[in-house]
Amino acid sequence: MKCEICGNKIESTFLNKILGTYIKDAKGRKHTICFECQKKFNSKEELLNAIK
Repeated sequence: MKCEICGNKIESTFLNKILGTYIKDAKGRKHTICFECQKKFNSKEELLNAIK
């Protein structure tokens, strides 16, 4: 999987869980976000605005 903000590959555990998070937008679509981008942006609104 890739981060939808920076485009870097998101690592996963052996149970295929990502080392990041999913963010849902207003339409209910899930977006994958890496751990580094979570640190950069403080709120959910900032993360949704930064998605490409």
